[in-house]
Amino acid sequence: MAPPRLLADEMVGRLARYLRMLGCDTTYARGWSDSEIVRRARAEDRIVVTRDRELARRAPGALLLTSPELAAQLGAVWARFPDVPTEVRFERCTLCDGRLERIADPGAAEIPPELPAHVRASGGPIYRCVDCGHPYWEGSHTADVRRRLREWAGRGPG
Repeated sequence: MAPPRLLADEMVGRLARYLRMLGCDTTYARGWSDSEIVRRARAEDRIVVTRDRELARRAPGALLLTSPELAAQLGAVWARFPDVPTEVRFERCTLCDGRLERIADPGAAEIPPELPAHVRASGGPIYRCVDCGHPYWEGSHTADVRRRLREWAGRGPG
């Protein structure tokens, strides 16, 4: 079963980025009114994720989060939607939610020259968002995110 399509409001912007790292199709409703959020969620068949009780009441099937802590928020998402992955996937852009495409494989000669030298020399795969063009690669930030996700998913720090 595929993870649900989500719509995160402004109160959970950091969570929206993490959900995208997990491969979840997650629209981020920055600057939208509650009415616009509810309308778009219905039109796009998305589940609203929020800390706003009134918005959750207005949006059928919404996930109301009670904690401001990212770990607890992800725990609530995983409890409600067990099919949401717990590991980083290079599938969605953390900035715009676009799909990522692999543009270079380890050791490939066609690595884009605009990327930093350490990325070109890393030997790892490189991805790019098909919508906004933002590049992604496995780096120290990804390793830190992977470690936190392991801890938060209850699998320990290692």
